[in-house]
Amino acid sequence: MAPARSRRSRQSFETWSWFFMRVSGLVLVFLALLHFAITHIVNDVVETDAAFVAERWDNPLWRLFDWTLLALALLHGLNGLRWSIDDYVRSPARRAWVKAVVYTTSGVLFAYGTFSIVTFT
Repeated sequence: MAPARSRRSRQSFETWSWFFMRVSGLVLVFLALLHFAITHIVNDVVETDAAFVAERWDNPLWRLFDWTLLALALLHGLNGLRWSIDDYVRSPARRAWVKAVVYTTSGVLFAYGTFSIVTFT
């Protein structure tokens, strides 16, 4: 009889991708609602300007909060888009090209967002 370890199926990238979508979606609900409450309910939208952001980002925890929101939203959306591309783009060459464009665009947006959060004064 084979040991129990060899009978277990290996967890694939798709399994972890599915799990990430569930966890990140749940976390994003709370992060997005908190972000919405802070910028639209607690503070007047008209007063949300660079000075407001500078004051808020004096605290590194707010920068971490906003970076986490950025990272999870981009990765969650990118993962969902990857699934859609796999479902609807039939040609393997076209699928690879579309994914390359999407991944590059997402990487640029993530780098730009991270750069903005880190270097904003």
